[in-house]
Amino acid sequence: MSKKKSVFPGLAIGAAIGTALGVAFDNLTLWLSLGIAVGAGLAISFTQKKNQSKK
Repeated sequence: MSKKKSVFPGLAIGAAIGTALGVAFDNLTLWLSLGIAVGAGLAISFTQKKNQSKK
């Protein structure tokens, strides 16, 4: 359960940045999806790095 909780902030930040870029460039669907994907990827990679450093 803790792994899922740590992904949500990354998704939220990615969605916010993606929405801002989508509105700015007038292509909300593209930038929102890219923002969510990048946010999820970063959150998962930070979670894995944190777990590796604990071992």
